[in-house]
Amino acid sequence: MPLRSALVAAVLLLGGCVSSYVLVGRARPAISPDLVQLYLHPPAGKYEEIAILDTSSRDSFSFTAQGKADAVVVRLKREAAKLGANGVLLQDIGDQAVGSVAAGVGTGVGGGHGSVGVGVSSSDTKFQKSGRGLAIYVEPDQPR
Repeated sequence: MPLRSALVAAVLLLGGCVSSYVLVGRARPAISPDLVQLYLHPPAGKYEEIAILDTSSRDSFSFTAQGKADAVVVRLKREAAKLGANGVLLQDIGDQAVGSVAAGVGTGVGGGHGSVGVGVSSSDTKFQKSGRGLAIYVEPDQPR
């Protein structure tokens, strides 16, 4: 029975992850996320590819588009740092629909000569930001 509990806990823990990666190179010892540089274009000079990173702003408590994008960048840097990458080459940040909320209300009145009905409804799609980047290691003597 303890093994079953451990398996359930592992599944729940993995299901709650908001970041993932696929190694495409060699991981290095972890570093501080503060040391990870964000690149919009490949850095000049030589760099080593370590992993493809995917993350989202899910559960970030950010409400604005900028706040959600910032959460994605922080998470990309955190994942890269765990793999020893000192850079993230940003590939994409975009919106991802994660659900919707809808509400409606209606009423009707009927009589001997006819009936009248009135209804109002509203719906809203909820979005989160998702992002992808390439964790890289840039040689320290190279320009960043």
